[in-house]
Amino acid sequence: MNGSCCDQGPKFDGTSPGFRRALWAVIAINASMFVVELSAGIAADSKALQADALDFLGDTATYAISLYVIGHSLLWRTRAALFKGVTLGGLGLWVLGSTVYQVFVLKVPEAAVMGVVGFMALVANLISVLLLLKYRDGDANVRSVWLCSRNDAIGNIAVLLAASGIWVSGTAWPDLIVAGIMASLFLRGAVQIIRQAMGELHHVNSHAAAE
Repeated sequence: MNGSCCDQGPKFDGTSPGFRRALWAVIAINASMFVVELSAGIAADSKALQADALDFLGDTATYAISLYVIGHSLLWRTRAALFKGVTLGGLGLWVLGSTVYQVFVLKVPEAAVMGVVGFMALVANLISVLLLLKYRDGDANVRSVWLCSRNDAIGNIAVLLAASGIWVSGTAWPDLIVAGIMASLFLRGAVQIIRQAMGELHHVNSHAAAE
């Protein structure tokens, strides 16, 4: 993505039937994959799978909030985006803490389970990305949806790489490294969302003061 996230010109606000349908579809996809991936992550003792499952949960909430605030004022959409940015940052910090804890346990995850479930998650997220692709340049509320979907697809590729690394090395380090990378993706996405939302909030306040 380019650095235009802080440009405060007119942006798509999500008020189209096509965007609403896309959101309903990705909500269903993400909620289903959260249940599947969390169960598999616990069974395989994979921090990367558990981190990705939490991302599915966070995305389900993000998309639901995005759907709810469509048609509301820019102020409400901006507040929703700020909330989602802070929540995404919190997930990133949780994953970092969990990863640090796992370093001292070093129980090797099940590479086969990680590979199978990671591939399922990748397919689910690629479908979501394709559904949302043409809506990626909207306001902070709309763009947060795109950033979450894009980061998810990247994270799933990383999980597959971790599964390959575990199978080759027989250690948990690839899983831990990938979990750390995914945490950094969460935090980076949170910063992008919050920066754009703060810019839009400043825009709203400036117009209110001028009236």
